[in-house]
Amino acid sequence: MPHELEIIKSTAAMQARARELRAAGKTIAFVPTMGYLHAGHLSLMEIARERGDILVASIFVNPTQFGPGEDLDAYPRDMARDMALLAEVNADIVFTPEPDDIYIPGFETYVALENLPNRLCGLSRPVHFRGVATVVTKLFLIVQPHTAVFGLKDYQQYVIIKRLVKDLGFDIRILGGPTVREPDGLALSSRNAYLSKAERESATCLNRALAMAAQMVTDGIVESNDIIARCEAFIKEHPGTRVDYIAIVDPDSLADVDRIDRPAHMALAVKVGSTRLIDNRRLNE
Repeated sequence: MPHELEIIKSTAAMQARARELRAAGKTIAFVPTMGYLHAGHLSLMEIARERGDILVASIFVNPTQFGPGEDLDAYPRDMARDMALLAEVNADIVFTPEPDDIYIPGFETYVALENLPNRLCGLSRPVHFRGVATVVTKLFLIVQPHTAVFGLKDYQQYVIIKRLVKDLGFDIRILGGPTVREPDGLALSSRNAYLSKAERESATCLNRALAMAAQMVTDGIVESNDIIARCEAFIKEHPGTRVDYIAIVDPDSLADVDRIDRPAHMALAVKVGSTRLIDNRRLNE
């Protein structure tokens, strides 16, 4: 049976509760989200549930990671459904701050990494990762977790958060949760709700392109340009698609890999209709 979910809305109350839990010797496992939860989020909760005494989730649609013309106002929200799902996975606490509590009047302090954001999604979303790094830093200071879990679907974000934690000396273990997919391979995402039926069918080309790339590597094709060109042509065969980027990169530095003779990770972003979708996978070990 689901147990009662503790709802905390203010940063001061969440910090006080975290201090209380830590003083009592409890370990805190944390999953930050922007809400509109799906099975991918819940899989992260399950990982976190096994890594701490207290499972804390946050729901906060972070305005600073949305650029001009992006979907901040339209981003899907369903707080009542989210609360029910969190109760089902036995979350202990949900932290639901308001923007003006996270970004107080006169706020002017941001966290920005020098290199990792200037690749992949950061090229077309230049303010995104500054917003991500800033809000995650704030959430870590408020929730005070011992462990935090992030989805590997957002692979660049995962790499950036690991770097941030290392650089700033946070005593927090960062774990990555595997991408959860629909039966047809489409990675679960809150933004899938934007897709029409026809767009939803076209969107399966992202995961299929990644699978094609992995098979090419298995077959001995190791020049990244050849793999990327084949995958781009395949994606463009699907109605309503427009490639933002396809890249094959080092799994840690995210620097481009020209020849796959060492571990390599493929990431892509594709607009399907007006919806921007991302996906990624390791091509080899």
